[in-house]
Amino acid sequence: MASLHQVLPAAAPSSSSLRSSSSTATRPVVFAKPSHFLTHAKRNHHRRLISCSSSSSNEGSKVDRRNMLLGLGGMYGAANLLSTPDSASANPIQAPQIDKCGNSTYDTSAGVATQINCCPPFTGTIIDYKLPNFPKTKVRPSAHRLSPEYLFKFNTAVDRMRRLPKDDPRSFMQQANIHCAYCNGGYDQPGQGTLDLQVHNGWLFFPFHRWYLYFYERILGKLIGDPTFALPFWNWDNPKGMTIPPAFIDPKSALYDAKRNPDNMPPAVVDLGFTGSTDPLQVVSNNLTIMYTEMVRGNSDVYDFMGKAYREGTPVNPGPGSSERGSHTAIHAFVGDYKNQPAGEDMGNFYSAGRDPLFYSHHSNVDRMWTLWQFFLPSNKIPDKKITDPDFLNTAFLFYDENAQLVRVTVKDCLDNLKMGFEYERVDLPWLDYRPPAQAASAKVTRAGKTTVKVEDTVFPIVLDKIVRVLLPKTKKGKADELLVIENIVVDTSKFLKFDVFVNDEDDNVAEIDKASYAGTYAQIPHKTKEKTATTSIRLKLTDVYEDMDVTDDDTILVTLVPRHEGPGVTIGGIKIIENPTPAPAAAAAAPAS
Repeated sequence: MASLHQVLPAAAPSSSSLRSSSSTATRPVVFAKPSHFLTHAKRNHHRRLISCSSSSSNEGSKVDRRNMLLGLGGMYGAANLLSTPDSASANPIQAPQIDKCGNSTYDTSAGVATQINCCPPFTGTIIDYKLPNFPKTKVRPSAHRLSPEYLFKFNTAVDRMRRLPKDDPRSFMQQANIHCAYCNGGYDQPGQGTLDLQVHNGWLFFPFHRWYLYFYERILGKLIGDPTFALPFWNWDNPKGMTIPPAFIDPKSALYDAKRNPDNMPPAVVDLGFTGSTDPLQVVSNNLTIMYTEMVRGNSDVYDFMGKAYREGTPVNPGPGSSERGSHTAIHAFVGDYKNQPAGEDMGNFYSAGRDPLFYSHHSNVDRMWTLWQFFLPSNKIPDKKITDPDFLNTAFLFYDENAQLVRVTVKDCLDNLKMGFEYERVDLPWLDYRPPAQAASAKVTRAGKTTVKVEDTVFPIVLDKIVRVLLPKTKKGKADELLVIENIVVDTSKFLKFDVFVNDEDDNVAEIDKASYAGTYAQIPHKTKEKTATTSIRLKLTDVYEDMDVTDDDTILVTLVPRHEGPGVTIGGIKIIENPTPAPAAAAAAPAS
């Protein structure tokens, strides 16, 4: 499959490649030399930048953003950032009470519960943080394109952070413990008894990690006397960045971490799909399909990408967005060592992920994905990309700044990367138009055999320890705008879990994801909470899948769930198809930049 479906990362695109966001996606270009995928990029000293601003009042920023659209593969007119508040409203989650921080917990692979103190020092004085004025916007560079001078500066900064006293909140281990406390049960929601505070698997995922990187980056800059220092991003969404960056693999470097999967060191290619394929060409093609699906094809509204609402009193894991449960989780699992370490350390468990310097460059790219999605991806796919719900905007976190001052920050102040003083180096986006080739598949019950069960005959919950096929009725015949809802997903939070979803897939080769039948994924990294299990759900947009699979006249579709993890850990409480409650207007495409 991969040999017929390749895209070489393009050079600077021209305006001739512009197309309306309502037009049919450009089919991939076929290249004969697979080696093009895995060649390390040479440094380009004339770098183009991603410049992102959400200000509607600043005319200059509008012009800048339109210019950037021209530089990002002929994308689309500026996204419509009008917003629709979530229908329900309660109270925002308040900043945690550090003086009441308790032990965090993680399970070993043998099932042994282990407690660890990840609580930060507490000074007793908290101030509300105000973003400073930035005379110059810093540029976060690609980690695969660092100059020797920049690498020296980066290594020096992390080395000095490692040498700080252990009780200094800016020290490397204290910075790592931030993730442990917020993500493995160290904090309770204020005023909610023993209900866990969790920043993953909901709409706080992107804002929390953006603030986290913001202060980590400023601390590094302070330690080397360079306020313009910018944290590199690991460009794992581009084939030329789909290996661990060279800067992080020198055992003598401060950027090195011994607790990584030795099987996945370079030249091993990042496997976002965890298919087990040993063909690097197939893996790269899978990766680009996954990126296209989670960034462009698979979401119907802002919550499908950002994650579901998480308010005061909400149990953990309301529902992760497509990027969090997709590429984000895959990279954690790819780097973490589940084979040799008791709990997948370091990157493979939330309690220890921050102990690997690679974590911060990984999340820098995750943040870059949010920036791209906010400001550059087609507006006709999701017309409203801004959450204006006050419970989202007023959620608060605590961090120590570069001066070791404990500060309170809110979500509403981190929604624009330019206002926070940073942007990203421009690199190509080969996944942007990597829409899978159309298939004329019609997986009938007779073809699928005894493994297929009609949904009305299915006894839920289903234990997902093997491939499951369920026949579902569409809401109507004809061209339909529908969503697949997989609900009451009960997961063991102490395990790495992942399953993929296919529609009308007749191919039993589960190593191939680069096809039109691929609809999306669910995945999680171990993150022990007070309850051993959590219940969540996901939605996958089917509109483009239907178009590419030619199922317009069908009454039913066949949904296949393919587990990528080993053993039990996931049960499915229900599967259904619903009409899209927030359909995009048919003619919502903005005019292309010119």
